[in-house]
Amino acid sequence: MLTALSRELNVTETDLQEARILADGMTLDEVKKLMEDVLKLHSRDPNFPQTVLDRVVEFLENDDIFAHPHAYKRLIYEMKVEAALITNNSPYSEVRAVVDNHDDPAMPSSTIRVWFIGLAFSCALAAINQLFSIRMPPIAVASNVAQLLAYPVGTFSSRVLPDWGFTIWGTRHSLNPGPFSRKEHMLITIMATVASSQPYTNYIIWTQFLPQYFNQKYASQFMYQILIALSTNLIGYGMAGMTRRFLVYPTYCVWPASLSTIALNSAFHGQENPAVEGPFRKRYHVSRYKFFLLAFAAMFVYFWIPDNLFTALSRFSWITWIAPTSVMLTAVSGFNNGLGFNPWPTFDWNVIAGTGPDPLMVPFFSTLNRFLGQLVSGFVILAFWCLNAWGTAYLPINSNFVYDNTGNRYNVSHAINEKGLFDAEKYKAYSPAYLAAGNLVVYLFFFAVYPATLTYVFLNHRYEIAAGFKTLIRSFWKSENPEASEYKDVHNRLMAVYPEAPDWWYLALLLFAIGCGIGGIAGWETYTTPAVVFYGLLLCVIFVVPVGMVVAITGIEVTLNVLAEFIGGSIVEGNALAMNFFKSYGYVTCSHTLSFANDLKLAHYVKIPPRHTFMAQVVATILSTFICTGILNYQMTGIPGVCTPDAANSMTCPGINTFFTASVLWGTIGPKKVFGHGGQYTALMVGWPLGVAVPLFVWGVQRTFPKQKWMRQIHPVLLLSGALNWAPYNLSWTFPTVWIGWLSWIWCKNRFVGFWSKYNFVLSAAFTTGISIAAIIIFFGLDMQGRTIDWWGNSVVSQGCETMGEPCPLKQLEPGQYIGPGPGQFH
Repeated sequence: MLTALSRELNVTETDLQEARILADGMTLDEVKKLMEDVLKLHSRDPNFPQTVLDRVVEFLENDDIFAHPHAYKRLIYEMKVEAALITNNSPYSEVRAVVDNHDDPAMPSSTIRVWFIGLAFSCALAAINQLFSIRMPPIAVASNVAQLLAYPVGTFSSRVLPDWGFTIWGTRHSLNPGPFSRKEHMLITIMATVASSQPYTNYIIWTQFLPQYFNQKYASQFMYQILIALSTNLIGYGMAGMTRRFLVYPTYCVWPASLSTIALNSAFHGQENPAVEGPFRKRYHVSRYKFFLLAFAAMFVYFWIPDNLFTALSRFSWITWIAPTSVMLTAVSGFNNGLGFNPWPTFDWNVIAGTGPDPLMVPFFSTLNRFLGQLVSGFVILAFWCLNAWGTAYLPINSNFVYDNTGNRYNVSHAINEKGLFDAEKYKAYSPAYLAAGNLVVYLFFFAVYPATLTYVFLNHRYEIAAGFKTLIRSFWKSENPEASEYKDVHNRLMAVYPEAPDWWYLALLLFAIGCGIGGIAGWETYTTPAVVFYGLLLCVIFVVPVGMVVAITGIEVTLNVLAEFIGGSIVEGNALAMNFFKSYGYVTCSHTLSFANDLKLAHYVKIPPRHTFMAQVVATILSTFICTGILNYQMTGIPGVCTPDAANSMTCPGINTFFTASVLWGTIGPKKVFGHGGQYTALMVGWPLGVAVPLFVWGVQRTFPKQKWMRQIHPVLLLSGALNWAPYNLSWTFPTVWIGWLSWIWCKNRFVGFWSKYNFVLSAAFTTGISIAAIIIFFGLDMQGRTIDWWGNSVVSQGCETMGEPCPLKQLEPGQYIGPGPGQFH
């Protein structure tokens, strides 16, 4: 009976045994009240198991159960067990798989060694990532590398450091408080995570300072750099604190992408090792730690093959090898320059998990919706290109570059004056901006995904948002911790013993960030109003909860970069520098808020005291900001020919070139000329009403056919966001995620939930970490030395129309012919 019930409730036998003990003490009335709340909260939750939801509905709608409970003993028992799971654990098997539902408040977290190790890794990651961010190709050390290396360092320190310490306010702080704990390990990981990314405003500094761009030498002043960097880096914390009631405390906010981080932490520090039933009718006794080491070693060794020795396995565009010079064949199935219609286009895990969430981490419905959205939109791209809509047949089918009317890359210097401002006469004598078919579809669906997010969340998550606002309002006049009473799940109950970081801490940090931003923008000749800071906050206030709920539930984030560009460029048309600030604050404020909220959820799962998390995040962020800014100044003045084709060590700044082009296109030329009335792409504005219509249609169909349970897995925001994965990426990066996601989340999870719970997320962490370490060694050991292997297995990936950087258009321009009107023939 135990095994059958565990399969029916999709729970491991260990978790079921624990729940049964608690279920014996629950009354029928308690279960009924709890299940009513479950139905209200999870009826539209795509992560909540459908079989359990069906049983809940059967339980609540049958009044005879409460009149004659003795006749429904099994169903009542199942509901008691499920109620016990919800109150004593998580209703989601993916969370139960890696998150412990017990806590030891005496376990150390914010210790002296944590600060020493955490800040050391923060400094290292900030310096390395900033230094190599301008290289082509760039190199970045992810936080999972710090998480891997921190374990032996922390364990070594616990063995050799003496127990010397001091006492402050009744608390003893020692160099060696005992064994290296999982809370210490996770706090180091959080510090490394926030320090691993560079300030977004560095892009602004580069484009201001370099002579080939705006040539504003004051941008080299450290005070200006650090003010705007601190502002954009810290402004998200204040908003993250305000959104805890919406995005951190609620149970339905799973944050799937964080589970592999916790799985790696559990692999290092987990004590239990139960045997589990798995494939091939075997019981598996391998511990998570040993499994991680085996999978890590296997991926570390294997990654050398597709990344260096046999790169055709990475870009397995085997269909194009039949006829490499065929324009149409490459356009449809090509990896480098096509749409990637290829059912198995890679044997490289870095490609499979490279452009979106790892299919082992996010629920399968997220993977499938994202794929279907990209698949359908791919046919739209093909139609645009074949029908030569807006002259796209004269351009590559799936490029993210901007082109002029001769089919060449757009030269922005032909449309601006010496100050970087729009020059109407030069623009008329040159060309409008043209986009490839793939890029047009990306913009079309970007315009759709923003209203779709707001509409979807309003239709499906009104109850959750209202509950969050009630808790937020009550917190303003209640002295006790409201989260302890408002949120009933076990993780909130365990966290209630720790003092919460007060809201005024977050508010003070927010005011400090606003002050830095205003000081940096108003104190120098930026041609920008300081109101841009509040513009970013306003966008964040509108979108952070809807976007945050989508990413917390599905693992897929909708970024605000295009919306920030579109609005900012419309407000300050003709001023690229001002548009850069609008873009930075409009995009970064929400993006950082969600990133910090994710870290807060990590700490929440591992039971790190909130005040420890706050201090670790803030200190690591401030330190990394100063380090990145210092490295930035060295790069600007200490690297000969930096950001030019002749730069030493390939420091050619591809990302900065793209940023500058976008800033001139959407700031100097402006979106009104491109998408406004009379612009060549005005028709793409249909995306805005489309974004409202799609969620309404899906919501209506789901309510019309409530018995079609599979419709509950249709997510309109994910469908639309799948269309954003074009230009320069394509289906080659997405197709394999469907097969792997199905194998993990459907086949394996439904048959061997214990096996899946024990190993799935550890496998994801092992693969990612193995690739990260191998990539660093390959980069420094081979790529920087210019060592390559010249043979068919490496050259076949770049032949004919698949040649890197030389895609084939469908049509060729004749001499003197233009895409659209020629010079002087347009306004």
